[in-house]
Amino acid sequence: MALKATIYKAQLALSDMDRSIYADHSVTIARHPSEADERMMIRLLAFALNVPADDKKGNLEFAKDLWDVDEAALWHKDYTEQILHWIDVGQPDDKRLMKAAGRAERVSVYSFASSTPVWWKNIETKLTRASNLVVWQIDAAESQALAKLAERSMQLQVTVQDGTVWMSTALGSVEITPRRLTAAES
Repeated sequence: MALKATIYKAQLALSDMDRSIYADHSVTIARHPSEADERMMIRLLAFALNVPADDKKGNLEFAKDLWDVDEAALWHKDYTEQILHWIDVGQPDDKRLMKAAGRAERVSVYSFASSTPVWWKNIETKLTRASNLVVWQIDAAESQALAKLAERSMQLQVTVQDGTVWMSTALGSVEITPRRLTAAES
């Protein structure tokens, strides 16, 4: 018998001073049985950092990357189904990223394991043609602290200022400073 996804719900109160976006978002996350709290919360962080100011060009959505290899972790599609922004989390291989770079206007990766520098060093030169790719490293200690905020129903305050993110719930607060590993423009 196949295991089913566990449903998580989050109310995000977003104050992104870097992009001048102030909004509340209700999101539902289908968590794959093999997905850890840490990865799920990084997907939520990626949502907060990339949600568009309005829906004139479509919406940012959680996709089914762990179920379907042809999907991102999140993606922003316009109303014609064109992929404007493909977002992956973890350490995808270079072939997946090159394919995504060919399908989407922008590609972002949020890597959060302590092995990120090793992974990036091994694939960086293979991705030089992907000028629309931006890779971000989330410190492993920060992502592990973020995982401790995970609950089936979450009320999250997300503040972004000068490249630093503060995420807080009733369980606590975490400061996250994503570090850009690529030179591509976002």
